[in-house]
Amino acid sequence: MVKTEKPLEFEKSLYQIEEKIEELKNLGQQTGINLESQIQTLIDQAGEFKKELYNNLTPSQRLQIARHANRPTFLDYIEMIATDWIELHGDRAGTDDRAIIGGVARIEERSVMLIGTQKGKTTKENIEYNFGMPQPEGYRKALRLFYHADRFKLPIITLIDTPGAYPGIKAEETGQGIAIAVNLREMAKLETPMISVILGEGCSGGALGLAVANRVYMLQHSLYTVISPEGCASILWRSADMSCVAAEALKITSEDLLRLGVIDGIIPEPLGGAHYDREMVANSLKQQVLTGIEELSRLSAEELKKDKYEKFRKMGVFSEN
Repeated sequence: MVKTEKPLEFEKSLYQIEEKIEELKNLGQQTGINLESQIQTLIDQAGEFKKELYNNLTPSQRLQIARHANRPTFLDYIEMIATDWIELHGDRAGTDDRAIIGGVARIEERSVMLIGTQKGKTTKENIEYNFGMPQPEGYRKALRLFYHADRFKLPIITLIDTPGAYPGIKAEETGQGIAIAVNLREMAKLETPMISVILGEGCSGGALGLAVANRVYMLQHSLYTVISPEGCASILWRSADMSCVAAEALKITSEDLLRLGVIDGIIPEPLGGAHYDREMVANSLKQQVLTGIEELSRLSAEELKKDKYEKFRKMGVFSEN
């Protein structure tokens, strides 16, 4: 098990077993006593406990993994899946929101437009990237890149990990709502294949402003929701302490959303989350994206728009039976 600076609350029992294994190994080396049998027994117990733990996570525990500080970010995935990356800056109106980053690159032999929300790993980085919460100018930058990709028929890949669009007064004054709304409208008109992947958090219109795509995929332990569980709990129960109840009711997990038809597929993660085997997750993501591009590239411009329209029109259909 890969050690992190601080285990998540539900992981502490597993960490205690891992620490006990290390203690026995050190004791055996120091005393010369053969403790291999006891060590192997604990290793087997840890393996079984780990499978049981991570295969039966609650939605609120999934949320903790999705927000893990060591979870790979957009730029991490760019480094792992793309080559010839060239970042394109600015909204052509004087600003360059660092919470949304985009540019052209190649994924194997495919030239693509890659756009994503970026979180930081340190306080300094989080300030630079505004904790992954885009301002209106970020969505306008993304829109400019959508148009650029559409003109040159580059498949668009968006990688999303955001707690939501920035909710501050400045963002409202400069048109947060209209910036997202315009993106929703214009993404529906695009005549080039578009694929979105939820990497971690995919909350509210801040996520949807990059995700009106022909295919939407989620990493196994990511979440996709109209509002964060804490926000939902604060509205319904006037207390964020009810977030666990809200997380269950909102159906935010990849399995729930695949069953409901909101997403098109789940990209598997290793036990514990993407931060335990970045290369494995990156490779699975890359293969899923390439498969999606191959499938969508067979469609004409009109068929791509119809495919997207029908995908979103089907959402919300239910049977009382």
